[in-house]
Amino acid sequence: MEIQQKVVVITGASEGIGAACVNEFRKRGARASITARSKEKLERLAATDCLITAGDLTDAATQQRVIQSTLDRFGRIDILINNAGVGLYAPTAQARVTDVRALFELNLFAPLSMIQLVTPHMRKQGGGTIVNVGSIAGKLTLPWLTLYSASKYALGSLGDGLRMELKQDGINVLTVCPGYVQTGFQANALGGKAPESIVRSRRFAITAEQCAEAIAGGVERNARTIVTPRSGWLFIGLARLFPSIVDAQLAKIYSTPPVAR
Repeated sequence: MEIQQKVVVITGASEGIGAACVNEFRKRGARASITARSKEKLERLAATDCLITAGDLTDAATQQRVIQSTLDRFGRIDILINNAGVGLYAPTAQARVTDVRALFELNLFAPLSMIQLVTPHMRKQGGGTIVNVGSIAGKLTLPWLTLYSASKYALGSLGDGLRMELKQDGINVLTVCPGYVQTGFQANALGGKAPESIVRSRRFAITAEQCAEAIAGGVERNARTIVTPRSGWLFIGLARLFPSIVDAQLAKIYSTPPVAR
């Protein structure tokens, strides 16, 4: 897909990967409709030609307002980037059910609702691209992020099935699986914090800008799945070929469980 002059909707656009996507897609000539909770942050980020819709994306009224206002302003939607998401560092047996429900509402049900709202319009116009920002944790379960991993596995499976369902309509579905990205992910998590060894390893993280560039490139070439950095494929492959060995290594890292707040 040629991004120039395409209309892109980006959720979770006020910071991190979402904000980087706004800049990257606008640099490539897209017209952007952006949404997040903070109107102030969106206004600081947005250029005059960006459409801003502030609100809680887990709210059905906000979801509908984002799609309708984009159609009213631009007349079409070519790309939907489901980026909004949240983490949860908590042992599975001790996690608060309210936190788990909130996790799945934003990480799975909000993207599903946005997909259901945008798909009829993409079908009518003859095609489009849906991007679901997952995680390497949706390919390789991380015990300090087990419930987050579960939500991202679900999002990945949703994307895989949706890709087959929408192929005949000319709609591509891209699943993005970032590794460690330099964002406020840990600070914004619903509860707990990562093991110290994981915190230290984040010095090897990629930037949000690098992730956004990979996403834009994937959209342009109609990619199916992107793992960024690409070295993440090595860990995924090892987990599939030698699951017991990888499990044992991850269990060692988890020997000191996430600390609850």
